[in-house]
Amino acid sequence: MHKRLLIPGPTEVSAGMLHEQTRFLIGHRAKEFTELYTGIIEKLNKFFQLPDSQKTTVTTSSGTLWFDIVGRSIVKEKALACTNGAFSERFGKAVQACGKKVDFLDVEWGKAVKPGMIAEKLDSGEYDTLTICHNETSTGVRNPIYEIGKMMRKDYPDVMLAIDSISGMVGDKLLPSEIGCDVIYASTQKCFALPPGLAVGIVSDRALERAREIPNRGMYTNLVRIFDYYERKHQTPFTPNISLLYALDKRMDLLLEETPEGVYQRHKVMAEYTRKWARKHFALFAEPGYESVTVTCIKNTLGKSVKELNEKLAERHFMISNGYGKLAEKTFRVGHMGEWNLAGIKEVLWHIDEIWGL
Repeated sequence: MHKRLLIPGPTEVSAGMLHEQTRFLIGHRAKEFTELYTGIIEKLNKFFQLPDSQKTTVTTSSGTLWFDIVGRSIVKEKALACTNGAFSERFGKAVQACGKKVDFLDVEWGKAVKPGMIAEKLDSGEYDTLTICHNETSTGVRNPIYEIGKMMRKDYPDVMLAIDSISGMVGDKLLPSEIGCDVIYASTQKCFALPPGLAVGIVSDRALERAREIPNRGMYTNLVRIFDYYERKHQTPFTPNISLLYALDKRMDLLLEETPEGVYQRHKVMAEYTRKWARKHFALFAEPGYESVTVTCIKNTLGKSVKELNEKLAERHFMISNGYGKLAEKTFRVGHMGEWNLAGIKEVLWHIDEIWGL
């Protein structure tokens, strides 16, 4: 029995996208692959309106690889990790595991990281990189990355800005050139509405210059090798997941047809409807004004059993998410990303109303 996924990821994948992966394989050093891969890169660049100073790559990996890429190829000595949830904390710990020094700017779960908080820390001059999670799925908080990027480019131009947008990219409005970030990345199993297995990374020229100065970048985490190989061969330096790239190629066609603004507005409408429903029956966990566009985290103020809800939803072919970690049963989360639309969100919320008697 298939349960339609409204969790923070993986999200629902359509039959059409799954079918794209059934095409015959091609050699990853063949002309056919070069055409496929360069076409995907061009479509990504167009969707994100990238200037020449920002470049895109697709790695065969989960988004977590990019924690290590930042740790091995971007951080020189010491990073400031902004943490306001489980995944931003994981980002900082991953950089630490790469042998770099890390200080944590800990913000209460449910609250956003503000530019002023960061400035207080960066004024010390001891950090060369800042890490932050754009869309913290454990709490449903959307950090103000545009304001943070603007502040950093103005006041701390030598500090690299690395952003985890694993669950925000291609759902929320994302223009890396306006943010002024040096690294931003996402996974295909979130808003791209594809199976897990690929990650999209956008990197600035100055980040690549930084990477060239750093020793021991590793192999799979070596940004210089990834982009130098593409410049020379227009391919990936390591064996790619060709089947998933077929699906990503088709997904980019559909996203460009819908337009970046159209994609954002569809996600925004779903988010606003879900928040309105949550406020009517419960309360939102995220700080007002900083709510995610792709996942809503709801306080379980009525003390309902989320586990039992999901058991009953499964009978109706749906699945939402319990609270993450220490927030289990205290909160629950509704993912509204990828191919979902307002009609689908209304349907699942109607089922929750009926099951819980709201």
